[in-house]
Amino acid sequence: MSFSVGQVAGLAGITVRTLHHYDEVGLLVPGERTRAGYRRYTDADLARLQQILLYRELGFGLDEIAVILDAPGADELAHLRRQHELLTRKAERLQEVIAAVERSMQARTLGIALTPQERFEVFGDFRPEDHEAEVQRRWGGTDQYAESRRRLASYTKADWLRLRAEAESITGDLVAACKAGLPADGEHAMDLAERHRDHINRWFYTCTHELHRCLGDLYVDDPRFRATFEDLLAGLAGFVRQAIHANAGRA
Repeated sequence: MSFSVGQVAGLAGITVRTLHHYDEVGLLVPGERTRAGYRRYTDADLARLQQILLYRELGFGLDEIAVILDAPGADELAHLRRQHELLTRKAERLQEVIAAVERSMQARTLGIALTPQERFEVFGDFRPEDHEAEVQRRWGGTDQYAESRRRLASYTKADWLRLRAEAESITGDLVAACKAGLPADGEHAMDLAERHRDHINRWFYTCTHELHRCLGDLYVDDPRFRATFEDLLAGLAGFVRQAIHANAGRA
């Protein structure tokens, strides 16, 4: 059984002109011709065409493909194994690219309009977009979430760096107060809690004392938040919550 050039073009999803070119350069010479000189492709020709198209997909040039396919001792199974290995590598690279694009899309959705270099300078290895699905699930329908999204969309790299510096300063002072053994319900600790609330007000959303009290509970009740504080200093999560509660009561 053999096929016309038009049938092969339709089966392979390529043009008749491409098949003519492959014939002219000797890469895929039809195994049969009619008395009138028309090309007819055999099953063996179709198998070779499959190999050609796979190598083309992998980025090989026509001359390279000819050398590979015509190498002594090469068989179809060997080619398929090689192509499988190359395609697997390509798929892995593409998956990495896709993941990078998805992270960029998520970052844009969050309103973080920074270049990759700026994002690294601001966040380091931390990727806010990795946590966006959970954030939306827990707080996506709140006014605070909507307000935070609006504000984040306007921040420049300089804004993000100021935000980070201010947050690090507050956290550092909380660590120092806890390490010094100051009472969590004392004036100094409550003042630090108020600085923390003001930081949220200034950069993210309007944070009432009651909402701040809920955040304090979250810092202890959620294992990941608690670990963030405890990695800095054992007992810090509880100290921060108590200071926030005392500050809310003072207000």
